[in-house]
Amino acid sequence: MPILEYRADAGSDRSVPRPRNLAVWGTSVVLVLVSATAGLTESAAPRTPTKSAANAAATSTAPGRAKSSAARSTGIAILVNDEPITNFEIEQRQRLLGLSASGIQERAKASFQNLVKAESTSDRLKAILKKTIDENRGKSREQILAIFEKRKAEFAQGLREQAVASARAAVLPGLRKQAADELIEERLKLQEAKKLNVLAGEDEVKKVIEGMAERNKMNEAQFGEHMKKMGADLNTMRTRFRASLSWSNVIRRQFGTQIAISDRDLDRAVAGISAEDQTELDVQRVTLVISADLGQAEVAKRLAEANGLRGRFTSCKETATVAKSVGGARFEALGPTAAARIPEPTRTMLLNAKDGEMLPASVGGNGVELWVLCGRKAIAAADAKRDEAAKELRQREFEVLAKRHLKDLREDAHIEYR
Repeated sequence: MPILEYRADAGSDRSVPRPRNLAVWGTSVVLVLVSATAGLTESAAPRTPTKSAANAAATSTAPGRAKSSAARSTGIAILVNDEPITNFEIEQRQRLLGLSASGIQERAKASFQNLVKAESTSDRLKAILKKTIDENRGKSREQILAIFEKRKAEFAQGLREQAVASARAAVLPGLRKQAADELIEERLKLQEAKKLNVLAGEDEVKKVIEGMAERNKMNEAQFGEHMKKMGADLNTMRTRFRASLSWSNVIRRQFGTQIAISDRDLDRAVAGISAEDQTELDVQRVTLVISADLGQAEVAKRLAEANGLRGRFTSCKETATVAKSVGGARFEALGPTAAARIPEPTRTMLLNAKDGEMLPASVGGNGVELWVLCGRKAIAAADAKRDEAAKELRQREFEVLAKRHLKDLREDAHIEYR
């Protein structure tokens, strides 16, 4: 599940939620539930709904009840200056907010662990093993095990997706008010943008969506399918982005001339520039991912793999190729990075390294890391710092004015809840 990020433009008082890349927890736990031995002959077949259960499900979705539910889903929930917000829109926004809701990761992990411990999970794995053996009679034990390992990994992935879906469903009811408030504010923003004739165009929104898709190595259609699988609708994201872009236009139009950053404020911001701020490092990073459930022996194994990878390293041009030789290794070309942004002790080690040198392996937040210094250059720290400070100070002023203006619009608006 790739990390998806989008930063709101200047003047936006809300940032777009950032769906997290949920950790791949406990894969090893699932994979050891069944011993991969070709001698297993008994299994419990996957459970299927009984006829009575199917009849009960059909009864629960009787035409009258389904029609009533559909009416509630599509009916008008709120009027903002006589412009409607439907229950469907609120539900879709709840789903989008659910992608980044706090506590999702912990809930999903707990749900996954419960699935792992369930007796039915062990039965299903046994059934997968038996089916693999039955379908591959005549093949060698090694070939059968290889096929089983692949199916076992797919099964584990299915459990993780089920756990994430369950965790998101659990938090959705608590997000309804937040979703409704957010949609009300967006209606007010878009209404104000229309009034001032600064409404963001579809091409601007499309550019944002395409940028997100490209950063996740997808086209727009693939990105839409990916979001759909995660439980969110791409049209909901488009609406949110359009409101954010339009609101930035409103604030710039209304208050752009009122914002002035003094030299005194900039002088304070750039005071105390260090030597590290004057150096930009061209770096790469290779991460050998470690699950939170792995013990010290597995960590030591990953460290040994990292040291072996370092021994095969020859140059920055070959880092990505060398990284592919180790399973679970992730290569990142971080490019020019201010030294001050790199955490210690890695920063000092990179500053003291030679160009084209890979540092010894170290354990980071996501696993075993190998940093590579590909080059460095001095930067005009004072100018860079001054420009950055000016942007930050201007952004703060925009946010203050944006919140104040939105508050005024909401106080003057006619909002009717149904």
